[in-house]
Amino acid sequence: MRASYQSHQLVFKKPSGTSRGVMTNKPTWFLKLWDEENPTIIGIGECSPLPGLSIDNLENFEAKLQAVCKSLEDDCPLPDGIAYYPSIVFGIEQALLDLANGGQQILFPSAFTEGEDAIIINGLIWMGSKSDMLQQINEKLDKGFRCLKLKIGSLDFETELGILQYIRQQYSESNLTLRVDANGAFSPQEALDKLNRLAALHIHSIEQPVKAGQWQEMAALCKATPIPIALDEELIGIQDSIEMYKLLESIQPQYIILKPSLLGGFGKGKKWIGLANQMGIGWWITSALESNVGLNAIAQWTYTLRNTLPQGLGTGQLYRNNLPSKLDLKGEKLWYRA
Repeated sequence: MRASYQSHQLVFKKPSGTSRGVMTNKPTWFLKLWDEENPTIIGIGECSPLPGLSIDNLENFEAKLQAVCKSLEDDCPLPDGIAYYPSIVFGIEQALLDLANGGQQILFPSAFTEGEDAIIINGLIWMGSKSDMLQQINEKLDKGFRCLKLKIGSLDFETELGILQYIRQQYSESNLTLRVDANGAFSPQEALDKLNRLAALHIHSIEQPVKAGQWQEMAALCKATPIPIALDEELIGIQDSIEMYKLLESIQPQYIILKPSLLGGFGKGKKWIGLANQMGIGWWITSALESNVGLNAIAQWTYTLRNTLPQGLGTGQLYRNNLPSKLDLKGEKLWYRA
């Protein structure tokens, strides 16, 4: 086997606001695998760390990729500490699956990759000014989305409540599902009061109301909350099955959000899903600003899981210099154009 990698700087079409600041570009790397005896079949995987959120050490990222390529070529165990580079683990999984399936970027053949069925996704509303967020909301509603996810925490809470009230005045709970993602913006002292106010607007769920790492505070919040709580950042960096179990057993959230690039790929995602199912915890899959290569892989895997909730998948339309894609969004449905 031969292996190489290539870096690529993704450029946003317009600055995108998150609770960690405004993003204008994002680094990613593509891992390529092929057999010397058949070099025309190439398996490609995307290693897509998210600065400020991933546990991947970006300063040592390319050195770790070089070590991974050498290990794969020499048919040796992967380098020590690879678990602390979850985006690279995810890239390796993709590249190996792609290579095994003929290098056509079909990792999980299904009715989805045949173009016969689609995945329902939520419409994501990025943080911005009130007018900008309202414009995004109206565009998503006009396209037929029945589930919206709003990132909150950058504006003052009263303004954000006003935006949610604006939506609810037009669409009832039976016609439109509303999710919010606080990205840890609430303090533990104020969180329950804010959740009570949000509950009046029939919110489906809130992701990560307080910052990760506060297990006791989050557990108390999950027990008292009027709105189902979904853990997101809380899962990042949790390595072994025992620690995974302890986290879910201690906090007992209503949902968990699974991002393969940040958690360590499909294998780690399946472990989280297995534990969640055992404990009666709901879950769904979310992409994390990957290019179309990673997004395509996540979408194909997501379809095989047969989760009926709207998924948090991207659409590949954020970047000026994205790679070609067979994913196609029609209304709220993400299709694969075979």
